[in-house]
This record gives sequence, structure tokens and C-alpha cells, in this order.
Amino acid sequence: MKRVLATAGMILALAAPVLAQDADVAVVDNPDMAAIYAADQAVRQDVAAILAGGREAALRIYAEDAVRRQQVKALLDAGELRTATDFYSAALVYQHGDTAEDYLMAHTLAVAALGEGSTESPWLAAATLDRYLQKIGQPQIYGTQTMVRRGEPPTREPFDHALVPDSIRRVLGVSTRAAEEARQAAQAAEGSAAQD
Repeated sequence: MKRVLATAGMILALAAPVLAQDADVAVVDNPDMAAIYAADQAVRQDVAAILAGGREAALRIYAEDAVRRQQVKALLDAGELRTATDFYSAALVYQHGDTAEDYLMAHTLAVAALGEGSTESPWLAAATLDRYLQKIGQPQIYGTQTMVRRGEPPTREPFDHALVPDSIRRVLGVSTRAAEEARQAAQAAEGSAAQD
């Protein structure tokens, strides 16, 4: 028994410096993820140019977005994303997807960023869940997504206004019910004025 305890003590003594080194290693943002995020945001800076480019510009952006999502997935699969900033940046890239799975992954990444202490991610977590719900044919629950259909005024419907209480809305940085009601009243007034 003394021999087992002595061996265990020796192993712990030898492992302690290695364990201490791991604890001292600072986790830093992944520079590849930062570059992917920067490219994702850069293409969206000049809205006028995007609109002027028409369908071809939109198709080019969609194709580039797909490549960026593949790059992010490779980093995720390799375990290379570890910080709140990494997860937040990855969530923004995925939320520019076009499938329910893209939006669900964006939501998951935003939640991971929250888990790592991101203060930027609450609204993104709500918005990505709303996008996911819309994509699967369900009403959004936070009201973060505005739908624009040809020939119709912009709308956030379908939107389950009653599901999420204001206490949670405030935490996630989304509009309270009163703010939503005021926005709807203002839109209705604008619509009435436009018809006169």
C-alpha cells in the first residue's frame, strides 16, 4: 500500500508542472476565424453596390457565404474555435446561411459564445432562433426578423408576441412588448397616411 501511495504521489508531483502549464496558457481568438468573419462583414458593407449588382451580385455573395460556412465548419470540427469571440464570429457567418440547419447552427454558436462570456451574443442568440423558426414554418418568438414580400409592407408576422416575457426580452436585448406595440402602431399610421 505504501508503494502504491508513493507511486501515486510521484506521478502527481511529475504531472503538476504540466498541469500548471496548461492552466497558464492563454486561450486566444483564432486568427483564421477572425479573417473569415472580416470577409463576411466586408461583403455586406456597401449595400448600394450589392443592390446595384442585382441577381449576379446576390448569387456571388451566396456562393462566398457557403465557402465561409465550410471554412468555419472545418475549424469547428478541428476544435480550433475556443473563445467567445470565435463562437460569436462563427454564429454571424452561419446566420448568413439559407437552410434551417445553418440557422440552428448559428443559434448554437451564439449560445456557445454566451457560455464563454460574450456580451454581444444575447441578441444574436434570439435573432438566429427567430430565423430558424421562420425557416421551419413557425412564428418567430422575439420579433427580430422583418419579412419583405413584393407588393406588401414589411412585417414581422408570423410572430408569437405573447410567448416570451419582457424580463427575458430585456436580457436578450430585443424589443419589449410595449415597444413592439408602439412600432406596430407607427407602421399602421404610416400605412394609413400613405393611402390618403
